[in-house]
Amino acid sequence: MASTSPAPSYQTDFAPQTGEPVPLAPGVVRVTAPNASAYTFTGTNSFLLGHERLALVDPGPLDDAHQAALRAAMDGRQVTAILLTHTHRDHSAAADFWRRELGAPLWFGGRHRLSRPLRRFEINPIRKSCDWELVPDRVLTDGETIAAGDLSVSVHTTPGHCANHLVFGVSGTEMLLSGDHVMGWNSTLVAVPDGSMADYFASLDKVIGLPYRRYFPAHGGSIDEGPAHAAALKAHRELRNEQVLNAVRNGARSIGTVVDQIYPRQAARIRFAARMTMMAHVEYLEGLGALKVRRRIFGTRLSLP
Repeated sequence: MASTSPAPSYQTDFAPQTGEPVPLAPGVVRVTAPNASAYTFTGTNSFLLGHERLALVDPGPLDDAHQAALRAAMDGRQVTAILLTHTHRDHSAAADFWRRELGAPLWFGGRHRLSRPLRRFEINPIRKSCDWELVPDRVLTDGETIAAGDLSVSVHTTPGHCANHLVFGVSGTEMLLSGDHVMGWNSTLVAVPDGSMADYFASLDKVIGLPYRRYFPAHGGSIDEGPAHAAALKAHRELRNEQVLNAVRNGARSIGTVVDQIYPRQAARIRFAARMTMMAHVEYLEGLGALKVRRRIFGTRLSLP
């Protein structure tokens, strides 16, 4: 289960130039929203794809300053479609506004849905961050090629962070808009049942095998060697699997105790996110038969098979 790939090298010194159009490559412009937080890093990156005709990718939060910045970056050019990598609200809250404002269709991977059904007494911990009511004008499917303004884009399904996550490859280039699936500033939050660690691993393998090298994530800066970074993220997650198993071998019987052993000195906000991700690792290991899990109203009991 362990990997020999190097640990990921995170880029935490990114200068977002919030509200300013930042050209990344011919036909690719980034505009970062002013919604920085512990979970969004320096803010959500929206993208404009195309030259004379555009596609808007991940319009971000409902924020007057961000809407003004995007409108200025569009510079009167026609927007032919609005694309979403997924339906967490830091990416999608402004989608309906722009659909009405631009008269452009909204395309993404289908309505927000859980990666698995809720268990009895279970609550989705990030339910308020999900855009449950947003409906696409077109559901994008794996492997199809679509027009994004006057560019051509390939659609690739990458569930894991959430069930309807997509990445977009700019046809004929090495560029991939990697959404929240692969980011340079941190590893991706996987919170069950909204997300799935098994799906996340499979989607990492998928993007590593795609013909794209340079990744433009939805938070943080560009990743110049995307497949290598994705492989390092996979190795990091495999290490976490081993740490969970070691914690249980050393007597940990609850998620909280596992978090205490793996993250002994982290801040409370980090530990909350870590707890969600540890739950995803536990489910993944349970699915492999490497961990036994007993779920009760007042907690989860862990043991080795």
